[in-house]
Amino acid sequence: MLNRRAVITGIGCITPIGIGAQQLWEGVQRGTSAVRRIDRFEAGSLRSRIAAQVTSFDPLIYMDKKRAHRMDRYSQLAVAAGSLALQHAGISPEQTDPERVGIFMGSALGGIAYAEEQCGQFMSGGYRAVSPTLGFSVFGGAASCNMAMAFGFNGPNETNAMSCASGAVAIGRALQSIRRGEADIVLAGGSEAPLAPLSFGAFDMLRAMSTRNEAPTSASRPFDRNRDGFVMGEGAAVLIIEDEAHARARGATIIAELSGFGVSNDAHHMSVPLPSGSQAARALRQALADADMGEDEVHYINAHGSSTPLNDVTESKVIRSVFGSRPVAVSGTKGLYGHPLGASGAIEAAITCMALQEGWLPPTANLEEPDTEADIDLIARVGRVVRAAAAVSNSYGFGGINATLAFRRA
Repeated sequence: MLNRRAVITGIGCITPIGIGAQQLWEGVQRGTSAVRRIDRFEAGSLRSRIAAQVTSFDPLIYMDKKRAHRMDRYSQLAVAAGSLALQHAGISPEQTDPERVGIFMGSALGGIAYAEEQCGQFMSGGYRAVSPTLGFSVFGGAASCNMAMAFGFNGPNETNAMSCASGAVAIGRALQSIRRGEADIVLAGGSEAPLAPLSFGAFDMLRAMSTRNEAPTSASRPFDRNRDGFVMGEGAAVLIIEDEAHARARGATIIAELSGFGVSNDAHHMSVPLPSGSQAARALRQALADADMGEDEVHYINAHGSSTPLNDVTESKVIRSVFGSRPVAVSGTKGLYGHPLGASGAIEAAITCMALQEGWLPPTANLEEPDTEADIDLIARVGRVVRAAAAVSNSYGFGGINATLAFRRA
């Protein structure tokens, strides 16, 4: 193993609070929730009728009409985020060695929206009504493969389907790929477009989502004692992860260093976290060890903070078990853009990197009454000016998947 160092040199994102790195950061600083009543489909019969939707996305800005027509929305979001990330990093695909550029993406549900649409076509018109593009539009690897074709990159190409930790795991795998010398540049992140009637309704039947339909902007409230479930979101984020020597040779601006990655599984329940949090704590410790990072180096934690009653309390236990009584600033940013499932870890990795770069730690939106069981140093209402040396980002998923990424200030 070469064990090369990996750095972040570009960020691209399509989120409910902003498109592109600058808009995302401005949205985080503004602190206004993007959760609204769903207008994508009729949700009147559901318990939860709110979501964080991306409302200003035009795929034709990033690709031609023919290419866009052959993609599910989650692939469109991924290609667009990848394009913005390359632009942010100052990388022109034509000026790279395409065999040295990889793509690692994550998604929980893949092309579920297009699959639902085509099921409707089938039910009304039979097989002949189904699009011939269905098969390669909805499969799990569609986003990463569409990105490869859009940019002409021939390096390693992988998709991780690790539920809500998918984007974080993809970034962790990209770190490993850089270290092994498989690529000099990797586009890594997550994309999700789950706002379709059947998939949304399934989560509604699970009774996992907030029912604050009359106050949508305050519905997603990580670590607040009055939280009542997560709010579904959508979006994509792609990070440019680059071999440090390669980045410095081309004069790139380094946003942060991607230092470590840890992953584990609770082996406990599909939708309930292991009460002790021991396996999530193990993933966090793995990330610190992988980064050769002491616990005292970490000054900020971007929590998974899904706003569900069980998850937030369990994550608090995880943080206390690893860091003990030492106060480490914690915030959960899903109060702003909901829970975009497999894209959440990538969006939160981007926010964590920018927090290190800017020296400002974002607050937890809607945190009005901290849960007494969440005995950690939560950032509420107002962000903190802190020049943090290092930070970690936690991502947990259905099926008991736990992933943590560790970053250092550049």
